[in-house]
Amino acid sequence: MAAITAQMVKELREKTGAGMMDCKKALVAVDGDPEKAVDWLRQKGMAKAATKSGRATAEGLVCVASSADGKVTALASLSCETDFVARGEKFQEEAKNIAQLVVDKDPKDAQALEELAGDTVKQLIATIGENMKIGAFARHAKASEAEVVGTYIHANGKIGVLVWAKLGDAANAGKEPVQTLLRELAMQVAATNPMAVDANGVDPKAIEREREVYIEKARAEGKPEQIVTKIAEGAVQKFKKSVCLLDQPYIREEKKPVSDVIKETAKQINDTITVLGYSRIQLSAEE
Repeated sequence: MAAITAQMVKELREKTGAGMMDCKKALVAVDGDPEKAVDWLRQKGMAKAATKSGRATAEGLVCVASSADGKVTALASLSCETDFVARGEKFQEEAKNIAQLVVDKDPKDAQALEELAGDTVKQLIATIGENMKIGAFARHAKASEAEVVGTYIHANGKIGVLVWAKLGDAANAGKEPVQTLLRELAMQVAATNPMAVDANGVDPKAIEREREVYIEKARAEGKPEQIVTKIAEGAVQKFKKSVCLLDQPYIREEKKPVSDVIKETAKQINDTITVLGYSRIQLSAEE
């Protein structure tokens, strides 16, 4: 059996909100596998849904940058050890420079970005005396003038989001209702961290995992076997709505799904609006 450490218990508790002893029992029951431990706690009704984000722990900054013509937008993150350094002018300037490099140079992976910005970051480390790390980045180039991009950086600079959508008529791209909608959608993604735009984009493995969790939970609760599958399928449908951006309750009006807000804006400008995708970077998610 794998050794269960205090750190493993602590991390599971932070992820699930379950008690320390329950977390230890879960880890022992599944031989130390953290993902299976989450499922074990959920089956026993001791944990929050797996779709909840973990608590932010990393310090640093996520920045957004755009090309002069507005056709390319990017996010990039730079982490450090303390909030004091993260709020410093030199650190923030370097984080912005890295985001601009992503726009201008289009690095293909983390190694390529490290080659572009690594030496400058090392110089900053030597100057400030605190370790730093170039983190995740995302870049979106508009495929046409009919595309519009929304951005949002959370107030503490630890979460950044890009959302892009396509209009039927490019002439509407600059209209205020459209710009407002895309920013609101970016805020939605920042707050709720969806898995996909719609159900077609959800990983089938995640859906099957949810199904198994609720089948076992229903059985553990003594539900009749003939309705166990029905209960699980109902839970799966609820799960899809919670993790799909278009089906989620709108953050400003929870009785209304995001898809309805998009339809209302489209009607306002007499056009169509199709959300194509999004990117979300959270500093704590990289650690």
